[in-house]
Amino acid sequence: MNITQLKDEFINRFGEGNAPIRFFTSPGRVNLIGEHTDYNGGYVLPAAITLATTVAVRQRNDNLIRLAATDLDVLVEADINKIEEYKQIEWGNYQLGVVSELQKAGYDITGLDMLYHDTVPHGSGLSSSAAIEVATALCFASYSNEKNGVLEPIDMKQMAIIGQKAENNYVGVACGIMDQFASAMGKRDHAVFLDCSNLSYRMIPISLKDESIIISNTNKKRSLIVSKYNERRAECEKGLAALKTVIKDIDFLADVCVEDFEKHKHVIGDETIIKRVEHVVYECDRVKRSAEALSGGDILLFGKLMNLSHTSLRDLYEVTGDELDTLADAAWGVEGCIGSRMTGAGFGGCTVSIVKNSCIDEFKEKVSRYYEEKMGYAPSFYVTKAGDGGREIK
Repeated sequence: MNITQLKDEFINRFGEGNAPIRFFTSPGRVNLIGEHTDYNGGYVLPAAITLATTVAVRQRNDNLIRLAATDLDVLVEADINKIEEYKQIEWGNYQLGVVSELQKAGYDITGLDMLYHDTVPHGSGLSSSAAIEVATALCFASYSNEKNGVLEPIDMKQMAIIGQKAENNYVGVACGIMDQFASAMGKRDHAVFLDCSNLSYRMIPISLKDESIIISNTNKKRSLIVSKYNERRAECEKGLAALKTVIKDIDFLADVCVEDFEKHKHVIGDETIIKRVEHVVYECDRVKRSAEALSGGDILLFGKLMNLSHTSLRDLYEVTGDELDTLADAAWGVEGCIGSRMTGAGFGGCTVSIVKNSCIDEFKEKVSRYYEEKMGYAPSFYVTKAGDGGREIK
């Protein structure tokens, strides 16, 4: 659906009006490397993708927010003075959570009609929720700044933080900052090298002249993700507590270098927890090496690091599962695939692969056939590039 079609659908849903219809968009993201490092104070390397949430918006002259989506037969109405009363609604709580956090941050919220159109597949691990949150935050913040005569551009880093807080406090999901940060701060042909302990970051160029990013979706509903996520966090906390007894001045597992881990890992005692910590320590090292490789244009080295990341997530962190392992195994068997790994929390969702453009059709055909033979149903593929973050479409 293009902008003209979205405008027509907006008018069909909300009718004609005097105020102009504006358009805001924010992308999903794919984490290229750095999995389960964020809540351990570590490094991640996500990129915004070209799949996105776009919202058509028109200002109202009352206190109502009305929300609709192109793929849903639903209309949500909310009073901006009673936002906390809508937490349990089935759809729209991500948007209203953003409104709640913007109000707490001092933004002057105005009534709006809003129609959302998503191309980020839901439940895929590509952060459709972050795309919705950042697009919503950017929209309301823009109207607030204009109403109050604020001339500075929107602080996109703050929009990311607002989105995370909305998910934590209003929706009740204990997510980290990476998804919203990538959605807000993404830059075309770049990844975001983010230190999750302090939100310092730098942009890393991705020179994919002859290659593309292919996201392969397992199409599996991720049922174990919450319980296993909480279990892994608890295991990492135990590992950190043990290492703190012998290594001074560490606040996170990411503060532990490879050499210190190998020297002191025996103090952890529990073999399972040693494996979890080993993944985090080495994964943080792989993210740093990946940033250097991409900065130097060494795509082949980056591909090898992607493969090592998946192996670690499979064998040490144990969050992949048959579907993700099957996709990775199939990808590794295609000559034009430079690297492939699971992306996201695991237990379903997607893999991310770097594939030569001349081999894209072969990649999709071979991976799909191998996966369907093993799993009994087909995966989905999205060919994408690193794209721009949240913005208004003029």
